[in-house]
Amino acid sequence: MSDVFDGEALAAVVFLAFVAVSLLLCGLAAADEDDPEHFYAGGTALGPVGGGLAVAGDYVSAATLISTTGAVALNGTDGILFACASVASLALVMVVLARPLRHKGVYTLGDFLTARLADPSVRRALGIATLVVLVPLLVVQLTAAGQIMVSMFGLPEDLLGACTVGCGAMMICYSALGGMRGTGYIQILKTVILVGVVVVVAVMVLSRFGFSPFSLFSAARDGSGQGGAYAVPGLQFGDDLAGRLSLVGFLITLVLGPAFMPHITMRLHPMGPHSARRTAGWAVGPVAVICLCVVVIGLGAAALVGGKALRASDPLGNSSLLVITSALDPQPGGPRHSMLFAMVACAVFVTTLSTVAGITLASASSLARDFTERRRDGSRRSAKHEVRFARWAIAAVGVLAVMLSTQAYGRNPQALMIFSFTAAASVLPPVLLTALSGRGITASGVRWAVYGTLPVVTVLLAFSPATSGSPIALLPDTDFHWFPMNSPALITVPLGFLLARLGSRDQRKSAVASSNPNGSGSASGLPSGRVHS
Repeated sequence: MSDVFDGEALAAVVFLAFVAVSLLLCGLAAADEDDPEHFYAGGTALGPVGGGLAVAGDYVSAATLISTTGAVALNGTDGILFACASVASLALVMVVLARPLRHKGVYTLGDFLTARLADPSVRRALGIATLVVLVPLLVVQLTAAGQIMVSMFGLPEDLLGACTVGCGAMMICYSALGGMRGTGYIQILKTVILVGVVVVVAVMVLSRFGFSPFSLFSAARDGSGQGGAYAVPGLQFGDDLAGRLSLVGFLITLVLGPAFMPHITMRLHPMGPHSARRTAGWAVGPVAVICLCVVVIGLGAAALVGGKALRASDPLGNSSLLVITSALDPQPGGPRHSMLFAMVACAVFVTTLSTVAGITLASASSLARDFTERRRDGSRRSAKHEVRFARWAIAAVGVLAVMLSTQAYGRNPQALMIFSFTAAASVLPPVLLTALSGRGITASGVRWAVYGTLPVVTVLLAFSPATSGSPIALLPDTDFHWFPMNSPALITVPLGFLLARLGSRDQRKSAVASSNPNGSGSASGLPSGRVHS
């Protein structure tokens, strides 16, 4: 593939072209974004097709692309289940949440629940939940962006910090300049590029095995070195009881966590009343294609490269997507001279950079709306002042993420990813699903769910094998874990629903007691001031 063009030159050209085009799109989108409606909800101009592709772009992160490929390559059926869970998660978003979350003037989850419960006291709790969920994920994505840039251009490891800072600067420019519409254009561009690249690689893999999925899977099982265990669940976390419970919990996390991520739900608020169904199709379709291709590529990596070589390159197999290019397009000068390597590396970089832009915008929007919506004297901020403050918040979030990312070099980011997804799955579904179902969640229930569940998630993951006690843990040189499961979702998700219910019941009892001091409640047993959701 590389007789005419050099892979390194192609990588540089594609990278510069993407940066130039994306900055141009953000500049065009920023022309009318001097008020919050355009800055936070500019996605209404994208239409059903553009909106669906933007949602798909926000949804597909480096975790979906890189980690799932590695999981399929090394752990077979477990990785295939992860890919299926990713598609199911987005289907859940579009079927369950797309229509109910539509609301004019609503830009964050704090806005939505404030309008739903008619109680602004939930803003701070939802703002804290948003930042706790998104900041670790932002650190993981930004760290990956810097590492991919180093690999793509063959730069020395000493420049990893400079590459991370450069990626952070681009992330801030995209989010602050383009707002929701600008980042939407970038997500559409990213989705088109990514679908094209993974389809090309998947077709090249299948061509090596006569386009027979069965031959591919059989070769992957033999090449993985895992034998028959490759075809049954249990390799990722172990086949003992704790490992199987971890697998079930992680699948629950993969379904519920991404579905309720604030940067995904933020793009649903401005949808038109008749576009939700069409948008759903254009969102789920590309993600299903990407996940199917990821499974094929992962199996191809196991079959063509082998599990032993993949683990030598990366214990988690996160390099599988790039390593397989050497088997499909070998070059005497190494992978960086391969056109295929350049295409894949650029697609991964575009995926990572566009994802961090969307996460940064959602985090900063929560800071601007949920923490500082009003001035100290109680008056509302002017429209221009709010947008200006949101842009400064984007810069603050970006700087914080860059600082944290530089401290994460050389560490396995899986623990941060599990924490982010588990926190989202344990806190946001109990709050949102209960509010949408009309079962009467109150502001107190929201606070109980957020402030009660997040500490439990933090403690259990801090003392789990994902943090210490194994070679692929966040702290591999120490062992202080006592919680046996890598994912505590089986405990924390039910706990979130329980605390939301108990907190709501407690507020209703308090309301009954205060309105009926003699204990003579109404015939229905409900306080007259109950807020219906």
